Amino acid sequence: MLQVWALEGIPEIAPGADLVSLIADAADGTVTDGDIVVVTSKIVSKAEGRIIAADDREDAITAETVRVVATRTAPSGHTTRIVENHLGMVSAAAGVDASNTPEGTVLLLPVDPDASARAIASGLRTRLGVDVGVLITDTLGRAWREGQTDSAIGAAGVHVFEDLRGQTDAEGRPLIVTMPCVADELASAADLVKGKAAGLPVAVVRGRGDLVGDLDLPGARSIVRPPERDMFRLGADEAYADGFAAGAASVTL
Repeated sequence: MLQVWALEGIPEIAPGADLVSLIADAADGTVTDGDIVVVTSKIVSKAEGRIIAADDREDAITAETVRVVATRTAPSGHTTRIVENHLGMVSAAAGVDASNTPEGTVLLLPVDPDASARAIASGLRTRLGVDVGVLITDTLGRAWREGQTDSAIGAAGVHVFEDLRGQTDAEGRPLIVTMPCVADELASAADLVKGKAAGLPVAVVRGRGDLVGDLDLPGARSIVRPPERDMFRLGADEAYADGFAAGAASVTL
């Protein structure tokens, strides 16, 4: 049986905060071997001092962008940029967040979410004396679907995939490509109890101890699809424009 609950008692996080101690205190002996601690990336970024002065959020997004995938301007005049950031993640606004931060500042994603997850997991294992996994999450949109869900952007001590390839389904048919991203599924489950505005940035998932393992397991960076297998590198309008330009150039030559 899967159980998911939020930890209460974690205060507002400031740069330099000891997240291991704060999470361990909030857990108060309730965390056991095989549990997975799910931490909102926002408090990791705050603890790591990833708050920068930025009157213009767009400038911060530009600084965090390594590749523009698509840009759309709504009738209201608001422009949304889907970009690849320095972590290789494709998302709106490069993960730059202006909510719940002091006026005139924005919050950037952790520099290395997998390393942050390892540090938290290692600290909790030492402090609590139990083998736990840690996921760091952020809210992402999804291609072809409205709305957002939480996804894993950092992981330590957790198998991020459940590889079912080579097994058979209920009808005895072989599973060829089935590889659920359980890290993202757990991130979304945790978000159901953490919420977006309840001040509960950490949750615990119990019931999938089979996914908990060594701290050197591949992290969430392994979830990002490599460029050579990315079939949707550009937005539809951008891909059309590039193709049209290439065709026009070849005709001119």
